[in-house]
Amino acid sequence: MFNIITRNGLILALFALCCTGLVASVNFFTQERIIEQQRKQLAGVLEQIIPTDLHDNELTEDCILVTNKEFLGTDEALPVYIAKMQQQPVAIAIEAIAPDGYNGDIKIILGVNNDNELLGVRTLTHQETPGLGDKIELRKSDWVLGFSGLLIDVDAKPFAVKKDGGDIDQFTGATITPRAYVKAINKALTFVSQNRETLYNTVNHCGREHD
Repeated sequence: MFNIITRNGLILALFALCCTGLVASVNFFTQERIIEQQRKQLAGVLEQIIPTDLHDNELTEDCILVTNKEFLGTDEALPVYIAKMQQQPVAIAIEAIAPDGYNGDIKIILGVNNDNELLGVRTLTHQETPGLGDKIELRKSDWVLGFSGLLIDVDAKPFAVKKDGGDIDQFTGATITPRAYVKAINKALTFVSQNRETLYNTVNHCGREHD
C-alpha cells in the first residue's frame, strides 16, 4: 500500500512539474508578443486622444512617470505622454484614476493641448455594472466622445453631470459612475494646468533617465 501511495505521489509530482514547465515555457516564448500587443493597444488609444497630425514624435517613447494621489487618484506612479511638433511640446496625455466608481477604481486617460482644449478621453480599465456603468467604454457607448473639444477653465466652474448642475449627461439609472468619471477628469486637468511646464521639462522615459 505504501509503495502504491508513494508511486502515485511521484506521478502527481512529475505531472505538476511538467505542467509548471510547460506554462513557464509558454510565458517565456509569448512574453515579447504580449508586450508588443500591449504597446500597439496603447499607441492606438493615444492616437484616439491626440491625433497623429498634431505631433511628429512617438508618444509611447516620450513618457514620464508622475505621482500625485490628490489629483490623480492613486499613490502609484502613472504615465504622462508628451506630444511634440518639431521638438516643441504641444499636448499631454495623462492617465488618472477615479477611485470612487460604483464598483471600484476606473482608470482613464485624457489628452489636453496647450490651449486647454480637451482633445479626448478614453477608459482603460473599470469594473462598472454591465448595461449601466460600462457605458464609459467607447465600444458600449459614445458617451466619452462628448468630452472631445471642450475648453477648460480650471479657475471657473468645473465639469459636472447635469444632476449636479453641469452640462455632462449622466446615464439613466446610474449617476455614480459618470460623476466619478467627470470628477477624475477635473482633477487630472487641474494637475496638468498647475504642472504643465514641469511636465514638459522633466527629462526621463517613464522612470528611466536619458543617457
